[in-house]
Amino acid sequence: MKLAIIGQSLFGQEVYSSLRKQGHKVVGVFTVPDKDGKADPLAVAAEKDGTPLFKFPRWRNKGQPLPEVVDAYKSVGAELNVMPFCSQFIPMNVIDHPKHGSIIYHPSILPLHRGASAINWTLIHGDEKAGFTVFWADDGLDTGPILLQRECAVEPDDTVDTLYNRFLFPEGIKAMVDLAQPAKAIHNWIRGHDKVPGAWALIGGQSVTFYGSSMLSGSVPAGQPLEIEGASQPGIISKNGLVLFGNDGKALLVKNLQFEDGKMIPASKYFSSGENSSVELTNEEKQMAEEIRNIWKAILSNVPAIVDTTDFFKSGAASMDVVRLVEEVKQKCAGVQLQNEDVYMATTFQDFIQIFVRKLRGEDQEEELTIDYVKVNNMTVKMPYQCFINGKFEDAEDGKTYSTINPTDGSVICKVSYAAVGDVDRAVAAAKEAFDNGPWGRMNPRDRGSLLYKLADLMEEHQEELATIESIDSGAVYTLALKTHVGMSIQTFRYFAGWCDKIQVGAKPFPSTKVCAIVIPWNYPLMMLAWKSAACLAAGNTLVLKPAQVTPLTALKFAELSVKAGIPKGVINILPGSGGMVGQRLSDHPDIRKLGFTGSTPVGKQIMKSCALSNLKKVSLELGGKSPLIIFSDCDMDKAVRMGMSSVFFNKGENCIAAGRLFVEESIHDEYIRRVVEEIMKMKIGDPLDRSTDHGPQNHKAHLDKLLEYCEIGVKEGATLVYGGKQVDRPGFFMQPTVFTDVEDHMFIAKEESFGPVMVVSKFRNGDVDGVLQRANDTEYGLASGVFTRDINKAMYVSEQLEAGTVFVNTYNKTDVASPFGGFKQSGFGKDLGEDALSEYLKTKAVTVEY
Repeated sequence: MKLAIIGQSLFGQEVYSSLRKQGHKVVGVFTVPDKDGKADPLAVAAEKDGTPLFKFPRWRNKGQPLPEVVDAYKSVGAELNVMPFCSQFIPMNVIDHPKHGSIIYHPSILPLHRGASAINWTLIHGDEKAGFTVFWADDGLDTGPILLQRECAVEPDDTVDTLYNRFLFPEGIKAMVDLAQPAKAIHNWIRGHDKVPGAWALIGGQSVTFYGSSMLSGSVPAGQPLEIEGASQPGIISKNGLVLFGNDGKALLVKNLQFEDGKMIPASKYFSSGENSSVELTNEEKQMAEEIRNIWKAILSNVPAIVDTTDFFKSGAASMDVVRLVEEVKQKCAGVQLQNEDVYMATTFQDFIQIFVRKLRGEDQEEELTIDYVKVNNMTVKMPYQCFINGKFEDAEDGKTYSTINPTDGSVICKVSYAAVGDVDRAVAAAKEAFDNGPWGRMNPRDRGSLLYKLADLMEEHQEELATIESIDSGAVYTLALKTHVGMSIQTFRYFAGWCDKIQVGAKPFPSTKVCAIVIPWNYPLMMLAWKSAACLAAGNTLVLKPAQVTPLTALKFAELSVKAGIPKGVINILPGSGGMVGQRLSDHPDIRKLGFTGSTPVGKQIMKSCALSNLKKVSLELGGKSPLIIFSDCDMDKAVRMGMSSVFFNKGENCIAAGRLFVEESIHDEYIRRVVEEIMKMKIGDPLDRSTDHGPQNHKAHLDKLLEYCEIGVKEGATLVYGGKQVDRPGFFMQPTVFTDVEDHMFIAKEESFGPVMVVSKFRNGDVDGVLQRANDTEYGLASGVFTRDINKAMYVSEQLEAGTVFVNTYNKTDVASPFGGFKQSGFGKDLGEDALSEYLKTKAVTVEY
């Protein structure tokens, strides 16, 4: 229906917005002129939407309609006038003009009290009933036939504001929470009224509105009880917010509370909201405060001077002014993560400056994160253990947990949340909300880069803690974890942070992909996270990441650091748990538009199939390998032995690019094997936290068992077991470094990846370059490869002929964050690292414009 709105004030704005949401077309808004240079809230809303707007000081003069005003009104062609508590006298030829006439909302049970002071008289007369009326307009405005009425009881402590807010607004705009129902229903009611206008309850005799509701899983946090009228039991003010209980015994958590005067606070601060602990400003911060004072002055032009006690809303500011204030401050002070709700939480100038400075310094964390503590190797490391969704740690939806195991001795490190399908859906919804409505994708790319640099700095600050967690959770030798697992992760984030403001084609930036899923393996838990998520985040996407079930801890520690770095909530979400459950749901989810996976080829095929059948989401896969390493007789033998061992035994062989098969030229074969075995016998196998250890435990028991079976097959097929092949006789999941020779091309161990410390060696005839190349390429995999020779022409020829995404010449395992990484054939497609990785998380769009 085509509607004309005739009215003013915040109530007029709410009615206007409500009718538009219901699908009606507002063809004209008629309101009052600006007062003291400030537009009426209804005018602000109409102007924002581009709705035809008229500001008439009067409609009649000496009882006669003003022709120019009436003509302007008739030009919009309304079918119904809606006059929300209109205070102007409207001519009858305007009231009767539309096809369906005119209706009015009024704040009383007509005909009991009339006029603008109807609520006041309801209270003055001590009426037991109040309410609102919708009626047909007439010449007296509030004397026409009644269309609809609703009543409410007048509470002993009711005020004009509580009655107005409860019943003047149209039904459904603002509603009291019925706390005598199940927790899920209470949560749905609150979230259904979130943002505006909110759902409220009576606390301490005043109306308090709830914002930011989520179901509480797991145990109820400790806190101070809070009596709430109508609740089945007292709420709890905890460090995470207000806990409310339904009549079914289940609970929900409310993040923010807003009082009748408009002041909003974190619910966790309810009992301490009056405390003053102001920070002292530096000279630079004082200068920023004066710039912000000028922004306030420009918005509140009707206020003679902005002083510390100036209240933003009491000075006449409306919701659009909040948006303007936040955006202007962010523009002036790049990098500060200010939100609209911060203005509601700090309504006076001095409070706003305090919250601004705290955010600028990174001191204003939304809520304390739940962290578990464990003493390890004389170092206290903090290890989060819950799902990380929408900027906070929380238990899995069904409360399930599992044990993550220390492979050094088989002991339980801690219990970790076991994410369910519902947790995946919540995490994806959070990531989608953060992309669609959050600041991440919209902020200046240089500011996004600054946050990623800050995250890298925090990772470096906590590098020893991260390396310790990586060692106890994955079995990585500490020194390797410090240099590679953690060190390269830091380098990766710094590299892609630098790309943030340089992503472009010609002069125009790529559009980003939106919500991405990332599924990573257990061999390099933190580094694989960094390789994929850094490019994803630099491109402006949001993500849901599933770490390997057996190695979740550094990913969850990373989540904690991302909060400290100021990454907005919802941008990063991390879900520990089963690949079959979490990974499958991410593959199937319709709101995921890109999935990056590193892992086995069979699982990669299943993911690719699911992604195609769900919504044809973009996929990049880094899968298995059987990387050949060719060692020619003209090599530097010392280097070939050292790097050849590294190509197999680096990170206990749990390395996607590990040399799965060594081809050694016949004339040097025996010497090469002898020297390799001599070096193996010098290796120290033991506790990965011991700085002198060379070789730590395999990642988990199931993998160790698989390696032992792999070696048994090699022996049965006739390969020569030169060294190792057994489990080390000590607690934990330790495998001896192993060497097989006389491996023929048809054998299982010649074709299949061990993903462990197993060197598989075959001879090739002297000088048979093309023959060994044919054997090296006779595999379905093509991730990496290598060649050792002093002959540069031979090196270049072999490099060109090897069918692999990476070729190492006289070295191995030497990757760089600026160099693209990815495989051919059944080793997958798509690139990690380097500039090429960005295209995995971006879309190319062509725009043709004709003038």
